[in-house]
Amino acid sequence: MTDLLARTLRRVRRPLLLTGIVALPFAWAPIAAFGEDHAFLINASPSLPNWAFWLDKSAPISRGSLIFFEPPASPMLERHFGKGPHLFGKRVLGLPGDVVSHEGAEVLVNGRKVGARLTKTRLGLKLSPGPEGVIPRNCFYVGSDHPRGFDSRYAEVGFACRGHILGSGRSIL
Repeated sequence: MTDLLARTLRRVRRPLLLTGIVALPFAWAPIAAFGEDHAFLINASPSLPNWAFWLDKSAPISRGSLIFFEPPASPMLERHFGKGPHLFGKRVLGLPGDVVSHEGAEVLVNGRKVGARLTKTRLGLKLSPGPEGVIPRNCFYVGSDHPRGFDSRYAEVGFACRGHILGSGRSIL
């Protein structure tokens, strides 16, 4: 029986190897395409409750979505987070066409409170109030539940707009 098995393996080894070589690109293409639109991210900031996220670069963005974006470069960002690029993960609290307003330190989107602003960062740097008015097309008002979250409450971050958004994510850990 062992001799028969050895002869059979010798006969089919080359066709199996050739089939594998031909099939490999067909199997690899969907995996590569998936990798171009998806990523695994680790969060080091306390502004989000989770530390691991799955990013989908082509997922639709809606109110409540968790998005990852690159905020505008600034000396304040560098002072707090080191040299860039930086990647922020925040919840979408306002959509294009929504209205952002400020009442004292409170920030409202369409009249609903979404956060309160601070005057200084944890390092004592002055924070500027974020944008007010109608959220422009292709932009989003983003924030977090963390009271010290660095987000659209402040001009230093402002709106997260399409050119700087990597995609929408969901927490996995």
